[in-house]
Amino acid sequence: MGTNTDPYQPAEREKRITREILEILLEHRHPVSLVTKGQLILRDLDLLAQLARHELVSVHVSVTTLDNALKTKLEPRTAAPAARLKVIRQLREAGVPTGVMVAPVIPFINDAEIEDIIAASVAAGAQSLAYILLRLPLEVAPMFRDWLEQHYPLKTERVENAIRSARGGRLYQSGWGQRMVGSGAVAEMIASRFQRALKKHGLENATLPVLRTDLFAVPDPQASLF
Repeated sequence: MGTNTDPYQPAEREKRITREILEILLEHRHPVSLVTKGQLILRDLDLLAQLARHELVSVHVSVTTLDNALKTKLEPRTAAPAARLKVIRQLREAGVPTGVMVAPVIPFINDAEIEDIIAASVAAGAQSLAYILLRLPLEVAPMFRDWLEQHYPLKTERVENAIRSARGGRLYQSGWGQRMVGSGAVAEMIASRFQRALKKHGLENATLPVLRTDLFAVPDPQASLF
């Protein structure tokens, strides 16, 4: 939950759809992995802790920057960096397997923070870390250029050139194995720095535990789709 959109949107405070889904998953012992940048996930810590006791849940917290000013420009109306580190800490204290997704990594915007984000995340209790190089498919590319021109006009061409160098001369590559990390000198430098930072903290090969799939309790009676 959360690979296409955050399961803890502001409306979730009232709608409680994500919480109801977690309740059903817990009832039927169904595994679930969540990705979020919202501190509202802590509201559901009771359910997540129960799922964790059955080895049925993992969480990845998105940490894009430690700079609140950049966060406000890049991810307005989302949790502050300090709040996200608090989420990691409290999830781990509750026994929930928790990793960090550093995404997106944007050359010359937040890539200088890679080592600091990893250090802060590990200090908060993160058990694994991964990253995604900025992706600009279809209509996202002109929107991102508008954002650059609004907030970093002197860096616009430099940032775009770095992205093109990591995307085979284009702003986006959709090929499997390339779209998340890119290729070329810029992409290799980011990958190398990320791996060195992970190694420094003993997490170069760390992954979250594999979730159990043998506990599923079939609903009685099983609902029909027709």
